[in-house]
Amino acid sequence: MNPAMALIAATPEHLPAAEQLSSQLDFPCLGVTDPREIGDFSQVLRCGERLELCATGRQAPGPVAVDFVGGALAHRRRFGGGRAQPVARAIGLRPGFYPRVLDATAGLGRDAFVLATLGCEVWMLERNPVVRLLLQDGLRRLQQAAAADTELVPAAGRLCLVDDTISAVDWLTQQDEDSWQVVYLDPMFPLGGKSAKVKKEMAAFHYLVGVDKDADQLLEPAFKACYYRTVVKRPRLAPCLAGKNPSLLLQGKSGRFDIYTKHGIPS
Repeated sequence: MNPAMALIAATPEHLPAAEQLSSQLDFPCLGVTDPREIGDFSQVLRCGERLELCATGRQAPGPVAVDFVGGALAHRRRFGGGRAQPVARAIGLRPGFYPRVLDATAGLGRDAFVLATLGCEVWMLERNPVVRLLLQDGLRRLQQAAAADTELVPAAGRLCLVDDTISAVDWLTQQDEDSWQVVYLDPMFPLGGKSAKVKKEMAAFHYLVGVDKDADQLLEPAFKACYYRTVVKRPRLAPCLAGKNPSLLLQGKSGRFDIYTKHGIPS
């Protein structure tokens, strides 16, 4: 939990929700406040039409929110390349095979949503309580949008957030062997020297979440819990998780997918 965090409301109408979250998280509530005017906290959660993580101060970047309906994910859903997308290829998706996936480090849920739009049932696990709230809010708005847009109904029905803030290592250790068809891992990695290329919003997300110091401990229980494969998303030049070379490698321009196979994907 980040101690440099507070709750604010976008409008007086949203103040009760901010006060409720303030009590739930044990963060102070600053009322209806502009984050650019705040100097005592580096980040705030803003309750409005959506829940947003906002950096503070005059030069703060834009807010971070989970948006499964509009923006970049809407474009990716329509024009992202379907099953040809690297994440889809990495998990082994093909006609007639739409695996049940555990995204054990869900973050903002972007890859999970893409896989859900392509036909996979995806369970998301996220231990950071603030990020879980952002995911919950994004799922709530997705369900609302699906009531009016039938194109969103299938994906909305395939996404599930595990109701637990336990670490992924501990949660995976408790899973039965071969209980998930695919386990997907995308642990937080330190920002590199070329961080100017990283979106400012994602830099704010990195500040909130920090680095997954137990990332290397994820691979063994993930592989035990999967039936077909464990897929690890990594920066292009990052070391392999736990120093173990993958069975397969899918390389991209800025990142890669390390694939640890247990059983062959059905043809």
